[in-house]
Amino acid sequence: MIVAYKTVGDDLVKTDAIGEKGTWVNLSNPTEEEILRTHKEVNILLDFLRAPLDEEERPRIESDEGQVLVLINIPIVHGNGDPVLYDTIPVGIIVTEDNIVTVCLQDNPILADLASAKPRTLYTFKKTRLLLQILFRTAGLYLKYLRQIDKQTSEIEARLHRSMKNEELIKLLNLEKSLVYFTTSLKSNEIVMEKLLRLYLVKADAAAHAPTRVLKAYPEDEDLLEDVITENKQAIEMGDIYTSILTGMMDAFASMISNNLNIVMKFLTSVTIVLSIPTIVASFYGMNVSLPFQKSPYAFLGTMVVSVVASLTAVILLARRRMF
Repeated sequence: MIVAYKTVGDDLVKTDAIGEKGTWVNLSNPTEEEILRTHKEVNILLDFLRAPLDEEERPRIESDEGQVLVLINIPIVHGNGDPVLYDTIPVGIIVTEDNIVTVCLQDNPILADLASAKPRTLYTFKKTRLLLQILFRTAGLYLKYLRQIDKQTSEIEARLHRSMKNEELIKLLNLEKSLVYFTTSLKSNEIVMEKLLRLYLVKADAAAHAPTRVLKAYPEDEDLLEDVITENKQAIEMGDIYTSILTGMMDAFASMISNNLNIVMKFLTSVTIVLSIPTIVASFYGMNVSLPFQKSPYAFLGTMVVSVVASLTAVILLARRRMF
């Protein structure tokens, strides 16, 4: 799907003229025809358009023919299971002299939120600011999902205290995989941002002496630049902390599950010992030989008393050894 936006006054409107100057063209899981149309009308390099469509493409930044490709990983959610699974996919942001183009394998909340942003927050002709807004919202979405992962971890932890199954551990393993994906992508995104700020971004008053690949940064963008860096570093730190906690938690709860099973087995063993005592007494007294008191009318009662007393004695002894 291909959708183009343009700022008219303070409003963001859709337009069919994707090649018009000052437009933002968003490609979501585009067909080959849409890629070729964008290449022709917006004059974007085909390699830049196709690079984000590879799920294994790593974050990077490069420039060619006056165009800059910023490739980052954004977080996504898979399904509505318990727990929710998280992953990352690449998003390409291509900045040219006249337009900005975003390419992604699927619809994502970052670009959707930008498209529905309130007036005065998004100007398609300010390409550098739009690029930074995408980076900022990406870091914010990572933080949001990291908090959700932490919440799910706490819920699974509460269930693990009384569980003897592997189901909860498998859920924690899935969350740990999500954290690995997140931290790896965040650190790769950080490298891209540092390279972007160091090599590609200059202030507008110095742009006249910069090469064509350089993106212009206006004074009002400085705070946004700082926020982007801060948010991304915070997400990296949170991801590292949650990964360490989750790894330690999985090791601890694996031992707890084994210990819970041992406690149950110990209890069942004690119950078996106690129940075996009446069986032994009845077995001995039920033999087909001459037995003491076998002709007494109180023989059965005596057998029951002996069985109960022996069983209670065993219960007391086992309880003192904390076998129950």
